[in-house]
Amino acid sequence: MAQQTFTPLSNMEISAFCSQMAMILQSGISSVEGVTLMLEESKSPDEQELLTNMQKTLFETGSFYEALVSTCSFPDYMLQMVNIGEQTGKLDDVMKSLSEHYDREAAIAQSVKNAVTYPLIMICMMLLVIVVLITKVMPIFNQVFRQLGSEMTGFSKAILNLGTALNRYSVIFIAALVILIIFVILITRTKSGRAAFGRFTGRFAWTRSVSEKMAACRFASGMALTLSSGMTQSECLELTSKLTDNENFRQKLEQCQIKMQEGEDLSQVLLEMEVFSGIYARMASIGSKAGVLDEVMSDIADRYQEEIDQRFTNIIATLEPTLVIILSLIVGMILLSVMLPLMGIMSSI
Repeated sequence: MAQQTFTPLSNMEISAFCSQMAMILQSGISSVEGVTLMLEESKSPDEQELLTNMQKTLFETGSFYEALVSTCSFPDYMLQMVNIGEQTGKLDDVMKSLSEHYDREAAIAQSVKNAVTYPLIMICMMLLVIVVLITKVMPIFNQVFRQLGSEMTGFSKAILNLGTALNRYSVIFIAALVILIIFVILITRTKSGRAAFGRFTGRFAWTRSVSEKMAACRFASGMALTLSSGMTQSECLELTSKLTDNENFRQKLEQCQIKMQEGEDLSQVLLEMEVFSGIYARMASIGSKAGVLDEVMSDIADRYQEEIDQRFTNIIATLEPTLVIILSLIVGMILLSVMLPLMGIMSSI
């Protein structure tokens, strides 16, 4: 049977889908009937087409996993978990856990987006103001100087020359800007690009700290989900290690897998490899001994999410006045470099 490819769903859309399926399955309704109900209530043409394809596959195979695979719209991690859920008879629990997992993933993505969007807007506004100032305003001041029988010198002359170059080679600068935008899109939209960007940011202490917290949050969320599905700790670790794009964090998890194969306990290797910070590692150790490691992992993921949100909130609060101050200083320096000599000329007349 030929597969029909649909647009991949966002984390929020996956979370909503899993939440609906969890409620349907927990109500004692089969996955076939559940998809049919969702199809009847759907208003979006794209959603209807997706659910129709799933319904057709369910009728043919009877497998919810195969129905998801046929759309090519769901991530591999979710597909693996659904397959495990069907095999163990815990599909309703798996769907509920997946909903919480992808809701947390969406929250992380939104936190990053909020932290990046505002500074980018401010930087673009700063650049626009500066470009207008040096390309449109500075030539007017230069005409005033010439009319007074003088010329710009020093810093003001350099700014004027820069504005002249921007006007003369504007096509080249616009082309370079377009190339830069395309490059940024490739980095953010492709897996290899995100990995390369992660390696670059990993060289700096602050960005490395944030990246590791995000990786730890995803890892804890994935472990909570897989452990609650009845998998062994070794299987959970192997499957969840595929979630992170952070190369350093993935290497830690690979070392954890090796140590577990040698007979060490999961909570102990997480502490040894510093996968979690001190208190969270102790929480995992206690949870493992008490037999509630899945619940503890979910709690750890929530706590990491709160830390990430707070960190990004602090970043935005700090960047706002900082960027305004930088813009004010740059504009002030440019204007003073012109106004002070002009005032000297006017006072000597």
